[in-house]
Amino acid sequence: MSDPQPHNRLVHTIALTLNRLGDGLVDPKLVLAWLVTSLGAGAFWVGLLVPLREAGALLPQLFTASRLRFVPVRKWWWVFGAVVQALAVAGMVVTALTLTGAAAGAAIATLVAVFAVARSISSVSYKDVLGKTVDKPRRGEVSGTAASIAAAGILVFGLVLLFGVAEYSLIVIGALSIASLCWLLAAITFAQLIEEPSVITANRQASAFKLYLHYLKTDRELQKFLVVRGLLVATAVTPPFLILLANTAADSFVAQLGALVVASSLAGFVSGRVWGKLSDYSTAIVMSVCGMVTSVTLVGAVAAQTTNLYSTLWFLPLVLFLIMVMYQGVRIARNIHLVNIAKEDTRAGYTAVSNTIIGILMLLTGGLGIIAELTSVGSTLLVLAGMSLLGGLLALRLKT
Repeated sequence: MSDPQPHNRLVHTIALTLNRLGDGLVDPKLVLAWLVTSLGAGAFWVGLLVPLREAGALLPQLFTASRLRFVPVRKWWWVFGAVVQALAVAGMVVTALTLTGAAAGAAIATLVAVFAVARSISSVSYKDVLGKTVDKPRRGEVSGTAASIAAAGILVFGLVLLFGVAEYSLIVIGALSIASLCWLLAAITFAQLIEEPSVITANRQASAFKLYLHYLKTDRELQKFLVVRGLLVATAVTPPFLILLANTAADSFVAQLGALVVASSLAGFVSGRVWGKLSDYSTAIVMSVCGMVTSVTLVGAVAAQTTNLYSTLWFLPLVLFLIMVMYQGVRIARNIHLVNIAKEDTRAGYTAVSNTIIGILMLLTGGLGIIAELTSVGSTLLVLAGMSLLGGLLALRLKT
């Protein structure tokens, strides 16, 4: 039989590109927040979008991973998750065309929850399938290449918004429709992957919870990784607080939507492949650099609130660009690091343990909003800067 590696790398790259393009077009921090606001749903429903998306995609993995241990060919889990994500986003399009007010907010929030659970199924299976079907030295390259290509597509979306070639609502609904199609095509593509059946060694009578707790207790590298990943969630939750910091400026978040989408997508386009290559060399160094640079950027962003920089159209997108470049590095490096430190029979379990713990932490980050209310947004950003700095320093203790 010929070497399946070139074929599998191509399949992974195409499917992951479509998946990430869909993610960018259905970004809850920017695109869905704008859509729900434009439908008159109110702040309550807007506030639910990111927690539902993040925690919903992470928390169920503890349960799905326990089932995955007994599945010989695991690519079909990813395919199923992609199809459900496509249907959920299609439901958002229908909602945007037919509902307004609280009804629209409730419908979209529910669909985001469904989307997130499907996402969790795809996520817990993907790292395991990647480890089985792509050799270690090329995993970062695959992930980074997909991130850069997808970012180019999202950049086009941002430019369309920025130059206002049509009504925002039409552009956003069109983007959601394209995203739904992306996940259907990704599912079809991923089904072509050549995956050898796994040898099932897990004991069906054994408690998955006890097994995963055993991983957590005995693997020192996993423990260190979880501490670092937990601290570096700062790179993911920072954007809404940056928007709040700039909210008193002349141009509101809604007015800057196009510029912010362009900045976010451009960050992924210029950095994805680079971070992927560097992650193949050292995931620890990538996470360390990203944490430290994020910290410096946030301190600078807080200091700038005493100036008139936030009243310009370029400063907030520039800060977001820097933060998103670092977020891309953390995202790629942490995914590759987890795949690398686990073995085939533990990879799904490590993923579930990691994502469950981070999912709980993501829910707790909702308390940052309380800190912002009681003190200031600037103080909250300084807390995130401290987390990023500590995470970057501790990352140097990880295996490369």
